[in-house]
Amino acid sequence: MTLPEPDAIPAGYVSRPVERWRQGRVSRQDDCVAEEVPVAMAYNGATFAVMMATPHDLDDFALGFSLSEGLIDAPPQLLGIESRTLLEGIELAMQVRADAHGAHLGRERERLLPGRSGCGICGTRELEHAIRQPPPVGAGHAITREALERALRELQSRQPMNAATGAVHAAAWAGRDGQIVLVREDVGRHNALDKLIGAMRRAGVDPGDGLALVTSRASYEMVTKAASAGIAILAAISAPTALAIELAHSAGITLVGFTRPGSHNVYTHPSRLPSHPRREPS
Repeated sequence: MTLPEPDAIPAGYVSRPVERWRQGRVSRQDDCVAEEVPVAMAYNGATFAVMMATPHDLDDFALGFSLSEGLIDAPPQLLGIESRTLLEGIELAMQVRADAHGAHLGRERERLLPGRSGCGICGTRELEHAIRQPPPVGAGHAITREALERALRELQSRQPMNAATGAVHAAAWAGRDGQIVLVREDVGRHNALDKLIGAMRRAGVDPGDGLALVTSRASYEMVTKAASAGIAILAAISAPTALAIELAHSAGITLVGFTRPGSHNVYTHPSRLPSHPRREPS
């Protein structure tokens, strides 16, 4: 693999020396490794959570996280975002309108622990805050299985950070024809989806007019975030959990798992992904 020149390495991964062993031989090279830093999400001066995240597309992260966590109901409530680089990490200092939930953070809404890159509810104080019933999504539009396959193929070449490091997840949005429109990457699968949600809202994307594709399992939190954004079809490379299936069913989301070339499983609301089985000759 040819590494990019130092000035060409984007935020999100860095170059580090490594001893590479291959079939009994060692070579000293520079390798690209993903960045993972604490990112504090602060609203009107009050910190809500500290997420371990990749420091890239942070404005999208701030907006998507704020929407999916219910701290704002709509983008106009987020008045400003200031990214502050500190010794300990990065603070996303957000100003929200007085009518936003994020403007009134009480101790019952604060997270006590950092959100690990693989965790969506780390630090949640009460059990009732851990499981959020997602709102129902709209009717959405059906897509073909060919469109799903196209999105899967295109995504393989649309993950520059993962191609360099092999360490990050991606969340992508594709139109009804399966063409990838937006991709966001992060070491945390929840963070990648939050970034995608933020990018979709900034671009004015209709969440019922296509599908979201994620390179991870479909956990409860991924379904909840998709529902909060109104995403009608969520496809995951890996498996769903039982709770994710239940929540997708109640929210009206078409949940697809084990999305691979030539195969996938549809767990809920299959009408948006109609089957056209091949008829065997009699």
